[in-house]
Amino acid sequence: MSYRSGKFWQPDVTVATVVARDGRFLMVEERVSGLTVYNQPAGHLEPEESLCAAAARETLEETAWQVEINAFIGAYQWKVPETGQHYLRLAFAATAVHHHPERTLDEGIVAAHWLSAEDIRALSNRHRSPLVWQTLQDFMNGQLHPLSAVQQL
Repeated sequence: MSYRSGKFWQPDVTVATVVARDGRFLMVEERVSGLTVYNQPAGHLEPEESLCAAAARETLEETAWQVEINAFIGAYQWKVPETGQHYLRLAFAATAVHHHPERTLDEGIVAAHWLSAEDIRALSNRHRSPLVWQTLQDFMNGQLHPLSAVQQL
């Protein structure tokens, strides 16, 4: 067991979704710690929730887009340099199914945008973390695994 400051240590488990449509990617513009940043639809895994269900839920809550999760991109471990906080991100690919424009987006979300890869790269100084570009690059390079690579027992 690993301990930190006398407490059991574990990373924050998050999910993220890459949704591609007509050469563009669904991105979230959000306010975090007083900054406006860009991210894939992403968020924390909730108790009793499967990873795929969490990815679909977070995408709907942050973008008002219902999606179908269809592939696993990868698992990413990152430590925030400023805080030492650790994240384990599980990223998925999805297809946009239906937009619900009447939905209110999660608190802190400024807007959802469909952006090209070039647009996203140009915003690199405003990515929420380095996980944003790495996940997108892996998706564009075809790093897609069957959902059977992610099991819920």
